[in-house]
Amino acid sequence: MKVWTVTVNDILKRDIFKHAKLIAGENGKHREIKWTHILEMDEFDEFINGGELILTTGSNIAFDSPAGIPKIKRLIEKNVAGICIELGTHVKEINPEIIQTADQHHFPIITFPHIVKFVDITQDLHTIIINQHHQMLKQLHHLSNQFNELSLEPNGVLKIIKKLHEHFHTTVLLITDDKKTYYSPLQNNERLETIRSFMNKSMNIEAYKDFLLDNEYYTAFPIKGLGHSWGNLCLQEKSENLDEFSFSVLDRASLAIAQILLRNRTIEERKQNQEEEIVQKLLHGEEYESSIAHKILPAPAKNLYYRLILVENHTHEEYFNKDDWEEIKLQQSIIIRSLFKKYGFFPAMSVTKNKIAVIASFYKNSNAQKDTDRFILVSKEINHIYEKNIFHGNECNIGISSFQKDYANVASCYKEANNVLFIQKKQILKALFYEEIGVYRLLSKLSQEELESYAAEYLGPLLEYDEKMNGNLLLTLSVFLETMGSKKETADRLFIVRQTLYHRLDKIKELLGEDFMEPMKRQAIEMATCAYALLNNNSNFSEFTKQ
Repeated sequence: MKVWTVTVNDILKRDIFKHAKLIAGENGKHREIKWTHILEMDEFDEFINGGELILTTGSNIAFDSPAGIPKIKRLIEKNVAGICIELGTHVKEINPEIIQTADQHHFPIITFPHIVKFVDITQDLHTIIINQHHQMLKQLHHLSNQFNELSLEPNGVLKIIKKLHEHFHTTVLLITDDKKTYYSPLQNNERLETIRSFMNKSMNIEAYKDFLLDNEYYTAFPIKGLGHSWGNLCLQEKSENLDEFSFSVLDRASLAIAQILLRNRTIEERKQNQEEEIVQKLLHGEEYESSIAHKILPAPAKNLYYRLILVENHTHEEYFNKDDWEEIKLQQSIIIRSLFKKYGFFPAMSVTKNKIAVIASFYKNSNAQKDTDRFILVSKEINHIYEKNIFHGNECNIGISSFQKDYANVASCYKEANNVLFIQKKQILKALFYEEIGVYRLLSKLSQEELESYAAEYLGPLLEYDEKMNGNLLLTLSVFLETMGSKKETADRLFIVRQTLYHRLDKIKELLGEDFMEPMKRQAIEMATCAYALLNNNSNFSEFTKQ
């Protein structure tokens, strides 16, 4: 692997430096020189970016005295590459304490025994730096073209991995989000399972990340596209040993690999037309061809279950024309399908403009919580996806049905997931799963008329009072029931004094009866408050009290 940086060691070999002497910082000869800078002023901090080789006659720094040490340290802190000092005019010799300080920080100090033209040094070094940069860009362009050409060939991913191995002369491997692995050289596969296991736990890498396995350092680079991580490219090398050119090469290779993976997913996704039709029929309980369904859904097995996930977005249909929507739909399918596969699910999907339905089949774990956690992780990742004009996960609501075995129950699962979405949008509960909505599972099966009748029967007088007096007895009652009748906790949660609470509770007893906290009546009232919450924003108080 060619090094494209210019170092202190490189410039010491130039003719213009043949009379120069390195008097300090021998261990810093590897420092990269990005530019040269003539420095003759006292206050120089804002004129230095780091990486410069400083040229000076010493008019601004007392190099012949310990008094110059603070300024030397400032140059070191600014990450200057080194300093060249012309002896004679302002400085006769370099103070030993300054040399000692430079040695401690591996900071090169170069002296010229006679007057030199700084303009000649600047021109010579800048020519090298610019030529090196030009050659680097030329080589980078050449490698990019090679990556692009390989991406169009059969088995392009593996060929790109091999090309990276040839360039870096170290082990290179790729682990995709669907657990496929590519590596080069082929014989270096002893640690493959260990690396794969580690990367599966750390798939979402934002930039690059170092990790240590079996005393070997690796650097992982994410393969990203459409707001999703498609895998990680790993190089057996510490990131601190990689220069700017190496990062650029890996960036170009990652882009070419991402294009291959996305192209393959796009081809697969275009074959899913039958899947859309079958899933829609399952959602609405319509008849379908079982032979086609068997190609789309996993075959029933003893330990195979599924949940239905609904992802509801709030994008208005008029924002899309037909051609745009077909492409957006395809990309949404790729993103969501890949995400479910990443967590070990077998997804069958239907994507419409406002709702994505996923029948997520999975083999049930002996620890049920692990399966639940997987769905939670998928939901969180969906909410964090942001791909402009394609998918805004932070604007989505997600509802998940109960788990089932028989695909004949998909239609009922569809209703369950919709009920969860309804509860979320009404801001009644922050529920994700159908089993979390509790009594609302029963109430959601009742008609609006039945809910109104039930709420009015148990809460009618209280609702009528709140409406006439602009009161908040219903809120007080709800909190009092939630706190299991704790007056202190109720007052604290309502931010009122105890006396105010006692007055409200007396009024509630007057309206609902002294026995409103008796077990059976209390259960009925609690259910009535839930029924009212379902109806809220759809009906006003008078509609309840007319029952």
